[in-house]
Amino acid sequence: MSNNWLEATLYGIVDLGYAPEDRLPEVTRALIAGGAGIIQLRAKDRTKDEILAWAKELLPICREADVPFIVNDFIDIAVAVDADGVHLGQDDGPLSAAREQFNEPKIVGRSTHSPEQAQAALAEGADYIGFGPLFPTPTKKGRPGIGLENIVGVQETVGSKIPVFCIGGIRRDNLPEVKAAGAQRVVVVSDLLLAEDIATAGQAIISHL
Repeated sequence: MSNNWLEATLYGIVDLGYAPEDRLPEVTRALIAGGAGIIQLRAKDRTKDEILAWAKELLPICREADVPFIVNDFIDIAVAVDADGVHLGQDDGPLSAAREQFNEPKIVGRSTHSPEQAQAALAEGADYIGFGPLFPTPTKKGRPGIGLENIVGVQETVGSKIPVFCIGGIRRDNLPEVKAAGAQRVVVVSDLLLAEDIATAGQAIISHL
């Protein structure tokens, strides 16, 4: 795997909350065609056997495109399929524990919800962070949006060292506002996965960053 993903401005998530099970490969290919420089499989409230099977199906698609394949939450699944990395939430344990389970260097990302958490993730050795949710979003029920005011500070500090992907309720129609607030990289979930043409929607997002 090359380090091309470090230049990615669009992070794609294959989220089972929006992507039908029988279309996961198609959705993955469309996200990549749309310019997503990194792909994550996120399947909340699904069995680990299901997630393992989907990971095995999607990994070769990402490998062929030289796009990193990341598993959300489950280090053991990421290890089992030899994924390119894992994404961990605030409550998913130390990053060092995740790295110890891999036999070689892998990408380890962290969700952060404040400038303090962003700085802590950098200090802990995260390869990238998600910063948000900027706006309230159905994918994070009950979590209020953190707003746009801290993007510039996090981008100037943490973002000068590792990629910072803003996330949470970002859509094509509010992307200009998010960019104006200082975002340089984004994660777009529902607006992409529910788009009539995912690849075209992805390209439109990238063209406006």
